[in-house]
Amino acid sequence: RTLNIPCFVLMGANLASEVAAEKFCETTIGCKDREKGAILKLLIETDYFRVSVVSDEEAVEICGALKNIVACAAGFVDGLGYGDNTKAAVIRLGLMEMIKYVDLFYPGSKLATFFESCGVADLITSCYGGRNRRVSEQLVKTGKPLAELEQELLGGQKLQGPITSEEVNYMLKAKNMEHEFPIFTAVYKVCCGQLSAKDF
Repeated sequence: RTLNIPCFVLMGANLASEVAAEKFCETTIGCKDREKGAILKLLIETDYFRVSVVSDEEAVEICGALKNIVACAAGFVDGLGYGDNTKAAVIRLGLMEMIKYVDLFYPGSKLATFFESCGVADLITSCYGGRNRRVSEQLVKTGKPLAELEQELLGGQKLQGPITSEEVNYMLKAKNMEHEFPIFTAVYKVCCGQLSAKDF
């Protein structure tokens, strides 16, 4: 807005290595301008990269951030050896918290957006194949600090889940609503050392 440059958002279950290998995937573009959205779809879509355009820009963007918190929770579950049923429950509860968070801070978003690639599909991909999940699993199994695991497993790159959980916790704390988001709050506490991952 400040620079008067129109910006749109693209999120989805798009693991870079699979997109580069031209394996089929879907993505979501958040764009309030219907005409520009149609142009973006024409420019980006291929036979293996399916594009869906929705007007719900904020929800598309926020889904891409919040899914990283839930992926950390899924990694804790994997590290603790709780199994797929528990992991499915954590993913479902995490999705519910994502919806509630967007509704709280970005009222007017559409529930249907969460069923696009930017929502549930990206969440599933991240909770089974993403680096937030992988590093969080190792956090539980090894007990090493996050910074050390980031160095070992990611070559020093930073995970998005812990950073996002801190920002989200700040916003929830300001509204005294941490207790209404138990997954987000627990991930934050584990990542900042207030709670042992084994107590997750």
